[in-house]
Amino acid sequence: MSYPSRIVCLTEETTEILYLLGEGDRVVGVSGYTVRPPEARRKPRVSSFLHARTDKIDALKPDLVLAFSDLQADIVSGPIRRGYPVMTFNQRSVDEVLQAVRLVGGLVGAQARAEALADRLRAGLDAIAREATTLPVRPRVFFEEWDEPLISGIQWVEELVEIAGGTPIFPERRQAGLAKDRIVSADEVRSRNPDVILASWCGKRAQPARIASRPGWETIAAVRHGRIHEIKSSLILQPGPAALTDGVRQIAAHIRGAAQ
Repeated sequence: MSYPSRIVCLTEETTEILYLLGEGDRVVGVSGYTVRPPEARRKPRVSSFLHARTDKIDALKPDLVLAFSDLQADIVSGPIRRGYPVMTFNQRSVDEVLQAVRLVGGLVGAQARAEALADRLRAGLDAIAREATTLPVRPRVFFEEWDEPLISGIQWVEELVEIAGGTPIFPERRQAGLAKDRIVSADEVRSRNPDVILASWCGKRAQPARIASRPGWETIAAVRHGRIHEIKSSLILQPGPAALTDGVRQIAAHIRGAAQ
């Protein structure tokens, strides 16, 4: 049976999965935002998150295009009309990220390795969760996905906060896939008084000093105790292996610091 051998990945997480499966040679084109693994940055860049160069995709002659979420529905229409096979993932939870790993493995004939990778990722999360049970308290955590307007964390991020021993302050908004449905007010954040603020602004550096200086936020425990931390968006805002390894470990370290 022949499996795809020329794959274009329009977001980073599928690229990272393929490399972790030992199938990086199949990747012929990547998103311009790809940073993991570093060697993937040498591949031709064919897209941003919301725009793709169809001419560059055509030149690569892919036999599979991988995309992510309803937000990329418009940019995959071109490859679909040109007859390329397109698989669009839409994972929003930790379990769905692990399912995506298995599905990518199945697409390239690496099912056993994908199962093993998913099992390792789950085992790592379970170890972090066990360690979190030793914390004397579960700090309240505000994950700030954007600053203007304020946007709280998406589902997989909030789940990772819980795994790491924290209590998200906006659990009722986590399942909203669209950022506009996770907009919160500064007053809401202040009233819920997080012990820790984790900031990851997609596409730009988060600025803890600016967060601390917001009017009225001087009463928030996280501000009073200097517990405002940036997590790079490449480590947490893409629902792939990076979030389930380096991303959650950074979250856990900050939560442990607040719980002592």
